[in-house]
This record gives sequence, structure tokens and C-alpha cells, in this order.
Amino acid sequence: QLQAFGGGLVQPGGSLRLSCAVSGIGIGHYAIGWFRQAPGKEREGLSCIGVSGATHYSDSVKGRFAVSEDNAKSTVYLQMNSLKPEDTAVYYCGGALFCSTSSPSGYNYWGQGTQVTVSS
Repeated sequence: QLQAFGGGLVQPGGSLRLSCAVSGIGIGHYAIGWFRQAPGKEREGLSCIGVSGATHYSDSVKGRFAVSEDNAKSTVYLQMNSLKPEDTAVYYCGGALFCSTSSPSGYNYWGQGTQVTVSS
């Protein structure tokens, strides 16, 4: 029901845009959040866009990442700029009733992740 794609290899300082295709659940009825998980680490919340369109960001990506949505395409995007090696992780999108970047526990729907590698 959610499918994240658009990952790849990018150099430090570069940009990448991830997409989350939403199907089976109404994109207008769920908040969509972006999380990432690096090897050996817990899943980390990055950004969320609520039903109203309000956006939220964690301190680690605020000012560098931007979340947006295209309801007509049932797709949520994560524009990532000024990427750093520590941004390397598998990125996931999830659906929840309420927007949150503090914990993945409120998310009922998850898609397969997409690998982002930041390296020279």
C-alpha cells in the first residue's frame, strides 16, 4: 500500500528526491511520515505531512529535507539536499492517523524501503 523509491548513491553535498506511492488507503485521510534506519540503529523519524498539509521535521534534517505531496498522484515526496554520509540508511514511508516524527509506533502502514547511500 505504500512504496518508497528513488534511492541511490549520491555524493556528499548532493541531492536526492524520494517518492512514496500510496495506494489502498486514502492519502487525504492519513498522515505520511518518512523514517530511516541505518544498520544497527533504531528507525529514526525524519519528517511527516499531516492530513491538513502541515509538515513536521526532526532536528537532524530540518532545513535540509522538505516533504510535499501530490494528491492527484497519491504520492508523497521527500526532497533531500546537502546530503551527508551520516544520512546513509534505508528510507521508509509510513501511514498513520496522526503525524509524528518521534516514534514509528503510531504508524500502521509501511512500505518497502529504499536505500540511500551518501559517499564519495
